[in-house]
Amino acid sequence: MNESKRYLSVLLCICMVVASLVISKTCTMDSEEPVNRNNDSLVVWYTDDTMTDYLSQMAVEYNEKHHIRVLPKLQSGDDYIESIYNASIDNESAPDLYIVSNDALEKAVLSGTAIRVDETSEVLNETNFPQAALSAVTYDGQQVAYPYYFETSALIYNKTYLHDMASDTVEALNADNPENTEGGGDEVESEETQEDITDLPIDEQIEIRMNEAIPVTFDDLLSFANDYNAPEAVESVFKWDVRDLFYNFFFIGNYVDLGGVNGDNIESINLYNLDAISALKVYQDMNQFFSFESEDVTYDQVVEDFIQGKLVFATVTTDIVAKLKEATQAGDFKYEYGLTMIPDLNDEMDTRSLSVTNALVVNGYSDKIADANGFARFLCMDNAATLYEKTGKLPSKSNTVAEDDASYAFVEEYTYSVPMPKMMATSNFWLKMEDTFAKVWSGKDASGCLKELSEQVKMQITGSEVQEEYIEAKTEEESIEYLDEEALKEEAMNEEE
Repeated sequence: MNESKRYLSVLLCICMVVASLVISKTCTMDSEEPVNRNNDSLVVWYTDDTMTDYLSQMAVEYNEKHHIRVLPKLQSGDDYIESIYNASIDNESAPDLYIVSNDALEKAVLSGTAIRVDETSEVLNETNFPQAALSAVTYDGQQVAYPYYFETSALIYNKTYLHDMASDTVEALNADNPENTEGGGDEVESEETQEDITDLPIDEQIEIRMNEAIPVTFDDLLSFANDYNAPEAVESVFKWDVRDLFYNFFFIGNYVDLGGVNGDNIESINLYNLDAISALKVYQDMNQFFSFESEDVTYDQVVEDFIQGKLVFATVTTDIVAKLKEATQAGDFKYEYGLTMIPDLNDEMDTRSLSVTNALVVNGYSDKIADANGFARFLCMDNAATLYEKTGKLPSKSNTVAEDDASYAFVEEYTYSVPMPKMMATSNFWLKMEDTFAKVWSGKDASGCLKELSEQVKMQITGSEVQEEYIEAKTEEESIEYLDEEALKEEAMNEEE
């Protein structure tokens, strides 16, 4: 689809929504005059078939406790909001409550199928949810949905490989210093570190060394890859799906703005700046180091390679936990693994992942709004822990996943993540951003590519051509702080004296 057709598609969608506002006076944030009359059941729509058994169970439990019959209905994800709207105005069996990703909330609000939540119970606050979750369900200053569960990325590592490497290191160091009976003498960076581990038991020394190998920055990861004596099975130290924005966005996530903190402010757009360019150049350097073609890598292939022990590190999403459990039970995965937050770019530049929050939305056309709010709170608050236990999906509610659980890394990443923006006017931004990443990965000028993206997005919003002033990215030599030679000579002479 060419650009003009994409713009036309977005325009037609907006026109449809505006028309719906004119046709029905119920299409407001408060929706005081419902037109749909469901039967005696509270109807809940959802699109993820893996939720079927769980939602059915929750419906039974809610009925037993509150004597309200709940009827979950699996629906197609195609034209989802449109289907809800059409069912509502046609007096069909429309949902009273539905689950949808947060990026669709603007469309839902403008069509009247989402309204401000009933917050008399005061559950939507930072005590119960991280700010990322609250931002994800906020539109035009109002909370229009309940955060339910989320998706984001994290770094997975082969714990067996890191343990073996740490064990070899400790063994070699102990052999060099046989006088240490509990531990080994160690040529480390500081005497303080040496004193901390010298008298520790061997297994504790190994644990320390293994944890030190987990990268905090991508500079650490590159150093690891450069020095690592990989086992024969390992084909690459690190790999990820570079074609999918979900596994790339963290490189620039901390330095771009699309819609402000809640992702709904059309006036808050900042995609082209020096920090974002520098971050993209770090991304480009990854290709020069690991050197693989983007079209040769898919996420499924990355997961399969990790299962087979071909990778030490990979960028993954929350589905990895269930996949590794299944592979372990089948005897296909014979290693231990760990998960940690995405490393920062370096000591000066941070990463920030993208997140999608699946939210519980009360249909503004429903005549059971109070009951819909009640069941939504039942799901996202009272049963957040059972959601994780029985489906593997990570609840948006805070303090649900234990810190010693492998999945906790995703919880930490989600806390600091960038929620998927919800502006309809920039709905094709992600395709454009993926194209920008692809160009940079292939070696094109990072500043020029980001400049082009910014101009396209702003033209799409304003309807007028925008010309950004080209930003010259700093070279590595320009970023070096040169020392005063005269001061160095004087210091050397003082030392000789």
